[in-house]
Amino acid sequence: MDDERGGGGEEESLHYALVTVGTPGHTFMVALDTGSDLFWLPCQCDGCTPPPSSAASAPVQLTMENKKDTSSSGFLVEDVLYLSTEDTRPQFLKAQIMFGCGEVQTGSFLDAAAPNGLFGLGVDMISVPSILAQKGLTSNSFSMCFGRDGIGRISFGDQGSTDQEETPLDINQKHPTYAITITGIVVGNNIMDLEVSTIFDTGTSFTYLADPAYTYITDGFHNQVQANRHAADSRIPFEYCYDLSSSEARIQTPSISLRTAGGSLFPAIDPGQVISIQQHEYVYCLAIVKSTKLNIIGQNFMTGVRVVFDRERKILGWKKFNCYDTDSSNPLSINSRNSSRSTPENYSPQETKNPAESSQDYTYIDNKPPE
Repeated sequence: MDDERGGGGEEESLHYALVTVGTPGHTFMVALDTGSDLFWLPCQCDGCTPPPSSAASAPVQLTMENKKDTSSSGFLVEDVLYLSTEDTRPQFLKAQIMFGCGEVQTGSFLDAAAPNGLFGLGVDMISVPSILAQKGLTSNSFSMCFGRDGIGRISFGDQGSTDQEETPLDINQKHPTYAITITGIVVGNNIMDLEVSTIFDTGTSFTYLADPAYTYITDGFHNQVQANRHAADSRIPFEYCYDLSSSEARIQTPSISLRTAGGSLFPAIDPGQVISIQQHEYVYCLAIVKSTKLNIIGQNFMTGVRVVFDRERKILGWKKFNCYDTDSSNPLSINSRNSSRSTPENYSPQETKNPAESSQDYTYIDNKPPE
C-alpha cells in the first residue's frame, strides 16, 4: 500500500493511505497511526463533511477519544479488506476486518489530524496488522517507509532484511505502544549517556522529548549550527529556528542519532522543518517540541528510513531506504488458502456479512497515554 504526506499547514505533516470501502465504493485518505488501534472512517458525519451514503451501515455504538479533547463516535462495521503482494505475479488476499464509522467528530479530527479517517496500526488486537496476523494471512509484522519527497510505503507481513539495525520493543501492557529504550544521544561529535523509554508514533508529526534528552539535543544542535537563530515566534511551535537567506534551501546542521538498547544507532536523517513566516521569508526549525513527561519519536525522525514493527520477534528494525524499492524487503508472507492470483470479481463488501448480524456495543479509547 503506497502512502503520501499531507497536512494542514506547517504544524501538521502526516502520511496517509487511500482506501476504498462500501458499495458503491468510496475512497478515503486515512492517516497511518501506530499510536492508535482502531481503523475508522467518517460516515454520515455530523460536524464534518459527510461522504456519499453507502449501503454498509448499522447502529452499533462506537466512541473514540483521546487526551486532546478529540473524539469520534458512531458505529462498527465488519467488512472485507483486500491486499496484494508486490511481485511480478501479484497474489490477492482478503481479510474480514472490523472498522468504525464515525458520525460525530470533535477537536483535531475536524482539522488536520485525520479529517478523512484513521488507519490504526497499534499493538492491540483490534488493529489491522493484529487481525491479519490472527487470521494467518501475514506474519505478525509490518514496515513503513517515509520518503523525503513525501511519498511512503506500508508493507504488511514485512519482517525487514538481515542487514537492518534492531532493538527490543518494550511493549507496555497498561498502555501498549511501540516503545524502545534509548541509551544515548549523539549530536555531531558529542555523546550523552542516558536511559529513557521512547515511543515510535507515526501518527505524531514531530518529535516530543522531555528533559534531559530535549535540552541535550537542542543545545548540542544550536552550538554546532552556523546560522542566525530566529527570534522567538508564537506562531511556531519549535524553540530552535534559524533564518534562511533567499539563496538557501536549508542550512548545515550536525547529525543526530539515537543509541538504542543493544548498541544500534537510529539516524534522524531529516529532523528539521522549513517554515514560511511571510512572503519570501523562511526559517529552518529543529522540529522537536519539549514534553513534560513522554518521549515520542514522530514522523520527522523516521524520514528516509524503513521502520519495521516486528511484533512476532518483539523488535523494532530500521534501515536507510529508498521507499520506491520493493526488492529489499519481504512483505506479505501470505497464507495461500486465503489468496488468489486473480483480482477479486464483483467485490461487494456488505454482501460478505451484514454489519447488523455481528453488532455489539463498543467503546474505544485511544491508547496514547497522557503526557
